Amino acid sequence: MTSASRYLSEHIDLPADRVYEFAADPANLPQWASGLATTVTKEGDRWLIGDDGAELIFAPRNDHGVLDHWVRPPGGDEVYAPMRVITAGKDTSEIMFTLLRLPGMTDEEFDRDAGLVQADLTRLKEIVENAA
Repeated sequence: MTSASRYLSEHIDLPADRVYEFAADPANLPQWASGLATTVTKEGDRWLIGDDGAELIFAPRNDHGVLDHWVRPPGGDEVYAPMRVITAGKDTSEIMFTLLRLPGMTDEEFDRDAGLVQADLTRLKEIVENAA
């Protein structure tokens, strides 16, 4: 069995605050995080993702680039997803995601999830850089 976590990242040619503003808005998730959400709906103070009504809880807005989030599927266990955007140079940043292995996850499932997350981070990079 491989490690219990995997660190994935993408260098982005934009300042961290610009990347953070886009990535911190759950309404933008369907544009770049298709592995997490193809639809996002806001109901009151709650964000719901997908068709099954899973709840998405984002870390409160902050000045530290913290984009941690939790997914609460109906009837399932909550999944924690640590994520950050940091300054990596004068006008560049790094988006970092820690993929935690879920209990019972096979190596193949873990590798597949890592590939999906990396593709999402690459898509985020392309979107924010092209919008600049």
